[in-house]
Amino acid sequence: MIEHKHKSTKPVKDGGYKRGLKDRHVQLITLGGIIGSGYFLGTGEIINQVGPSVCIAYIFGGLIVFLTMLCMGELAVAIPISGSFVTYTSDFISPSVACGVGWSYWISWIAYIPAECIAGGIIMEYFTGINGHAWAVLFGLLITYVNITKVGMFGEIEFWLSLVKILALIAFVIIALLIFFGFIHGDQPSEFIGGKFIFGQGGLFPNGIPALLTAMILLLVNYQGSEIIGLAAGESVNPAKMIPHAIRNVTLRILFIYIIPVFCLVLIFPWSKANLDNPVFADALNYYGLHWAGVVTSFVTLTAALSCSNSGLYGIVRALNALARGGMAPRKLALLNGNAVPQNAVVVTLIAIWSVLAFGYFFGQSVIYISLLLVSGFTGLMAWISICWAQINFRKRLYKAGYTTDDLNFKTPYSPYTGIAAILLMLACLVFLLLNDHYTYKIAFVIGVLSFVVPMAIYKLNTKRHNYKKVDDTTRPLQFKDLFPKRSK
Repeated sequence: MIEHKHKSTKPVKDGGYKRGLKDRHVQLITLGGIIGSGYFLGTGEIINQVGPSVCIAYIFGGLIVFLTMLCMGELAVAIPISGSFVTYTSDFISPSVACGVGWSYWISWIAYIPAECIAGGIIMEYFTGINGHAWAVLFGLLITYVNITKVGMFGEIEFWLSLVKILALIAFVIIALLIFFGFIHGDQPSEFIGGKFIFGQGGLFPNGIPALLTAMILLLVNYQGSEIIGLAAGESVNPAKMIPHAIRNVTLRILFIYIIPVFCLVLIFPWSKANLDNPVFADALNYYGLHWAGVVTSFVTLTAALSCSNSGLYGIVRALNALARGGMAPRKLALLNGNAVPQNAVVVTLIAIWSVLAFGYFFGQSVIYISLLLVSGFTGLMAWISICWAQINFRKRLYKAGYTTDDLNFKTPYSPYTGIAAILLMLACLVFLLLNDHYTYKIAFVIGVLSFVVPMAIYKLNTKRHNYKKVDDTTRPLQFKDLFPKRSK
């Protein structure tokens, strides 16, 4: 066999994208995508449904994310391209499935980003008295500017926005522990709280275990954005080093920034008081007379909304660009501007976001907000399932082409069982979505299915027009055969 050593840390060229994202940018972009206002606001709704067992739900969600990111890591390092999971799905599953996954992912964020902007507007209206929709428009304009400029600026802004959220959550944990041990109590009795709230108000599962299972989609949307680490691979300075580093660190940070703060929250706050009216972390601090801390938490929720919208727009623009490069969207969306930003994809995406933002003006906030979260969670899971499925097929093709795992800089441990386990867990969450009695869950399921199936059907009907062979080499996404040519004996 002729030796073909593929293992290399030198990044490949990816269709005109500039590699302007540094290691710290990639780390924080990933966290920016997964800590949005939904975490601060939506967690209150989840706690109201499932009680203190929300901690178990977050651990379960963290496991799903961890397994998915292990699969993403192998693909993103081996084939580091922008808009990655769309291209991976096309190359390793089928173009029609990629079309469905890509468009449903785009639709999910088109719905979710306006919700984030509106959440930020509500907070600013509370502080200023100025109409929240005016603030939402202002935030939309800010996000628009950041995403049309150089990718390095996007990374820098996202870095600082994400840092604010992380430091605030660390501060919350410290204050919560002081409250738990009785050092801070406000109007409440000065005492060691112990298990009073987590076990003493109906137990760990006050509404039963089924309530926990049916709420998983609503919870998993808070983790959505983890896949942006793969979408950023094509613009990372050194993906072979950065992506594995980001995956390892993000996994630990999910524990310390998601699971531990929520655990501290249910230790000190009656679960029955949690709701959507205010960030639940702010309510917990207000409960103990720390109104200043509640104000700070509201401000952090505002930065979370901006940061998550920023990361989300970055991700879906790259996904839309990948669809165009793969012949699954209009060709003009594949073009980059002078700053190596897919400007046409940005413009089309922003038009859609502004349309939803205007449409949302005529509806009630809480029901629309939860509905958008559910749709986003459903379609986000479809993207994660495609990542795991693509990694399983990638490994099969790797062996078939004459390579081994020694040729990879990052290997998914225990493959294919890692991906299979992740897929089964996510399918179970999708099934349980249907079992929730509330009509919004069933509507979200239908919208999620349609957002996946309709683009697939359209693509199949237009197969002759949408053909990879018609896409020129300057914009065609890198594929397996480009980086792993078949080894000859």
